[in-house]
Amino acid sequence: MQALVFNVTVSRFIAAKVCGFLFGKKSFYRGPARTVRLADVPEPVIPSPDWAKIRTIQCGYCGSDLNLMLLHDSPTSSPFTSFPCVTGHEIVGEIEETGKGVKGLSRGDRVTIMPILGCETRGITPQCRPCREGRYSNCENFAEGKLPPGMFIGINSGVNGGFAPALVAHKSQIFRVPDKLSNDSAVMTEPVAVALQAVFDNMPQKGEKVLVIGGGVIGNLIVQSIRALATGCRISVIEPSTFASELCRTAGADDVFSPGEIFDKTSEITGAKFYTPLLGMDIPMGGFNRIYDTVGNSDTMNVGLRILAAMGTLSMVGIAGDIKLDMTPLWLKLQKIQGVFSYGTARYNGKQRHVFDIALELMVKKKINAAQLVTHHFSLDDYCTMIETNLNKSVHRAVKTVVSFEDQYLKRQGE
Repeated sequence: MQALVFNVTVSRFIAAKVCGFLFGKKSFYRGPARTVRLADVPEPVIPSPDWAKIRTIQCGYCGSDLNLMLLHDSPTSSPFTSFPCVTGHEIVGEIEETGKGVKGLSRGDRVTIMPILGCETRGITPQCRPCREGRYSNCENFAEGKLPPGMFIGINSGVNGGFAPALVAHKSQIFRVPDKLSNDSAVMTEPVAVALQAVFDNMPQKGEKVLVIGGGVIGNLIVQSIRALATGCRISVIEPSTFASELCRTAGADDVFSPGEIFDKTSEITGAKFYTPLLGMDIPMGGFNRIYDTVGNSDTMNVGLRILAAMGTLSMVGIAGDIKLDMTPLWLKLQKIQGVFSYGTARYNGKQRHVFDIALELMVKKKINAAQLVTHHFSLDDYCTMIETNLNKSVHRAVKTVVSFEDQYLKRQGE
């Protein structure tokens, strides 16, 4: 079968970086040292009775996929990846075959895949502490067990991702999609779960003022998640794109403004009083009670800590590498920085549940409308155009783009 394969070695990394510097980002997916290409790979087979084979219907293209292909990721995470790999981790598909250990699922069932490859999928017992406590995304064994290194489907050489017609998944990763949900909703389950987990871990309280930095896919879904889970808080969003700003207002944001307005708006919304140091940015006393930074670079982190109130919490949602950070606000205002990565379980309506289950329920109940963020569908052959669309989202009025195999799915439905 044909799949979108990412591969890099030390020599290819250097060559790709040089080409990128000389010829621009296009060289990463079109040039002679490109990091991704369509390739023929073996169709996967079920590795054990606890796994199932799934035919892909749609796979979303994530910002982390773009960062991977452009070699923007920190080398620190490289021990927990393995190449070559078939990319794509936001998946809705159809069960084709199940192992004898997979119960409650049958051929033809529509499912979404929780891509994390933690202790259970790796056959490791006893499980590490994060896995035992339901935080599979923070597993301590991502480079151990029966699978090659790789935190999740899409960056693991032993388990291919969703930019391919078929894949396999462990029974613990598979969640049935309710009939009421469209494929465009179901393919968004993974990013919805990311946003929900960020909010569960930093839950706004009544009367608080919260800020979301970045109004893209995850920023928009954080706004919707807060509206679904919390009551009585004021939500502000920093977003430069007019199109994304409009969507954030529709999602429930009270205020949406550009990065250049941040200090004035912080003062206006929170009542913070700003002070001017001998050198550098102004620093306020007061500010937002909670901040969700979906961008995660030096600029957003430094501004975020400055405009975060005393004893406030900043959730680091955007995956960042090296950051130069002025830590003065952290100790001056006794703040917290909350790490955020993917999802696990959370307490919801009195029960401990997997966040994927909660995401599906909230979409069925229309408390989160994720399908509206799916703006573009591409065939796998057209992956270069999909990448270019993601590099110029404002021009194309793009939010979430997906690779679609729906024509094959509909053909199977008609047989």
